Amino acid sequence: MTFFNKNIYKKALGAASISLSLWVAGGCTGDFEELNISKTQIMTLGPNEYPKMFSQALSQGSYHPSYQTATNLFADLWCQFYATTTPNFQSDRYHTNMGWIGSHWNPIYTQVVPQLRIILDNYDSTTPENAMANIWWVFSFSRVTDYYGPIPYFDAGIPATSVKYDAQDVIYDDFFKKLDAAVTLLKTKAGDATLKPFGSSDIMFKGDLNKWIKFANTLRLRFALRISKVDPTRAKTEAEAAVASGVMLSAADDAMMVRTAVTSGDGNGISRISGWQEFRMSATMESILKGYNDPRMTVFFQPAFKTGTYEGLRNGLSPAQLTQDLNTNDYNSNVGSRWIRNTGSGSGWENLLAVPADILHAAEAYFLRAEGALNGWNMGGSAQELYEKGIRESMATWGFSGAAVDTYIQGTTPPVAPGDAMNSAAVSDIPVKWAASEAKQREQIGTQKWLAVFPDGCEGWAEFRRTRFPKLYNVVNSVNNDIPTTEFIRRFPFTDAEKATNKAAVDAAVGLLGGPDKASTPLWWDKN
Repeated sequence: MTFFNKNIYKKALGAASISLSLWVAGGCTGDFEELNISKTQIMTLGPNEYPKMFSQALSQGSYHPSYQTATNLFADLWCQFYATTTPNFQSDRYHTNMGWIGSHWNPIYTQVVPQLRIILDNYDSTTPENAMANIWWVFSFSRVTDYYGPIPYFDAGIPATSVKYDAQDVIYDDFFKKLDAAVTLLKTKAGDATLKPFGSSDIMFKGDLNKWIKFANTLRLRFALRISKVDPTRAKTEAEAAVASGVMLSAADDAMMVRTAVTSGDGNGISRISGWQEFRMSATMESILKGYNDPRMTVFFQPAFKTGTYEGLRNGLSPAQLTQDLNTNDYNSNVGSRWIRNTGSGSGWENLLAVPADILHAAEAYFLRAEGALNGWNMGGSAQELYEKGIRESMATWGFSGAAVDTYIQGTTPPVAPGDAMNSAAVSDIPVKWAASEAKQREQIGTQKWLAVFPDGCEGWAEFRRTRFPKLYNVVNSVNNDIPTTEFIRRFPFTDAEKATNKAAVDAAVGLLGGPDKASTPLWWDKN
């Protein structure tokens, strides 16, 4: 029997005391997530608890319990899936609100690491449970390092009064090693159909080892492309190995997380916050989706309440600009009816909390492979074949197939001027139909990949920083002195809680960052 002492695992990571129960306060910003912490309680854990702990790690690692301030008010805006309509939320104007960011940092260190450490300690390296825990460790930490750069990684969850930060290149190196080892192990077990590790507590794949293998290989491919500008030789090796081992191939492989405890706040994060009427479709989305006559627009968003048409607004509007009719909620499109019904400001709404959360779509693998093919890597097809297959699989994820998709792939119309209050021009001039020049092909792949990863703003922001695709509008206003409106935000500064409680480690981490601890400093893999 394992004894878990919360006080032992207390670390110098801000409010990083561990809670094994999920405690999320309801409401909007101002009532942010709190941790249900007992400083003294000793909990006895055993095999009966491990599946529940894995479920908790899955849920918290994907941020949906803390979705608003972990993702929506930062990455979702910075990749321009949405624009905020709330004047006092300045993150759309590149303000890095240090009071909110704990919702991104804390869940990994207080809700994911403790659970996975115990699972890894109690299932040896020959078990599928150990492999699955390592895969989820990699996924969870990829979100953190791609926000900040250097982070506490190797020593995360180890009792200490100060926890060192690790450089991003060595973290990525460990990602590849963990994923390779996990897949190698799972392939020795996948032939046994009776094995369903963690059973229904695996709220993503229900213990389907073949799906875990494809998920891990697709993550490996994702990270290979992420480092392709800083370490092209390693990137090629990892990408080709991932494809050869077997990545996601169809929408049936999509990683979707099903949460049933919606009354405790652990439902779909987008659905839970969309009724608060604080964000809408961005002008970038409108320009691209309308220009391409993209059928996914009708699933991603709903018609604006006042106009009955699909409308978006520019990112970074000032409080005064947000009072103009064309920039208000009723004149712009909320997320689609998959997440919420009825967006009228005076008519109420129904949040569809039980809808599965999108973790990783198979379509992304095809766009990653298409880019790899342009790099001259062996990706199992030509860049054009993989690009067009990626579009088909993304459409399949959202319920579209047949002639309409064929027509879309051959589309020659570019993005359009969104007709917004800023009288913005079209965001780009590329069509969907495969172009003749490599430069345009790369933009096409990046644009379609951005659409395919929706609504995952963490991945959308990471890939925009790496590729600068799709082309985005500059923010209209910036309140961050380090980032003018002609530039894009590159990272989030280290947290205030860390600077207060783990200062020596944070100071050393700045040296690993390769630049000042500012939002304008690019990450290791960001070579733009």
